Amino acid sequence: MTTPPFHLGATRIDTLIDGIFETGREALAHCDGEEARARALEAWGDRPLSFDVNVFLLRGPSGTALIDAGTGSHWGPHLGHARQAMRDIGVAAGDVDQVLLTHVHGDHALGLLDDSDAPFFPRAEILLPAAELAFLTNETERLALPEKRRSGFTITARLIAAYGDRLRPLPFGEFAPGIELLALPGHTPGQGGYLLTQGETKLLLWADALHLTHLQARDPGAGLIFDLDPVMAARTRRSVLARAASEGWIIGGSHVTGFGRVAQDGEGFRIVPLEG
Repeated sequence: MTTPPFHLGATRIDTLIDGIFETGREALAHCDGEEARARALEAWGDRPLSFDVNVFLLRGPSGTALIDAGTGSHWGPHLGHARQAMRDIGVAAGDVDQVLLTHVHGDHALGLLDDSDAPFFPRAEILLPAAELAFLTNETERLALPEKRRSGFTITARLIAAYGDRLRPLPFGEFAPGIELLALPGHTPGQGGYLLTQGETKLLLWADALHLTHLQARDPGAGLIFDLDPVMAARTRRSVLARAASEGWIIGGSHVTGFGRVAQDGEGFRIVPLEG
């Protein structure tokens, strides 16, 4: 499924919805302790945690690119729908020039692989934050983590085996006209978001800086157990929200429904959806 496209100058951006991810309320955490977590749970309500899983398709003068790749067929039938959504708007895997990864978690990176772990995108260049690649190819870092937190290392090894020298590290900063990779550490050590600029308009696709959009905007200390460094993730969340608010950026994200702008709201923030 897709939503109406967003146009940034000559670039068309389609949101490809890979599916809805749902998990239990026990996945909600808070870096300020149990009382703060209890308040956040009360604000969320008596329901599971759920949020969109989005892939962004960019088509413009410089070619066709994806930001992240979804789960492919690797996480079951409730996810993996971005591929069909892309086909539905007339784009084949062979049309994709680049895939810009934000970080290496299964809901962002496994869609790069087909069922046999071969490359799903036959000619695309795969770019990911250099800091993320350095961390996920460091054996000392892997062994320092519990087994259940090591999936990114395994996925990265599979991607390297599949794509070889088509998988390249990308330093933070501007790497092409009008597109900049911003450091957003915490959820993973090397997570990045992509800031797109056209004239005076800036759009930030902020990856997993927020999962539960409105709850975490109001209370940036709220996080999920999937954040590898919860304190850093909260610091990044507050910083990127403040910067987006002060600079008037449009925002979207891997787990944000639609596009919006950020407004300061007391000690927290709120997301104001774009009209139309």
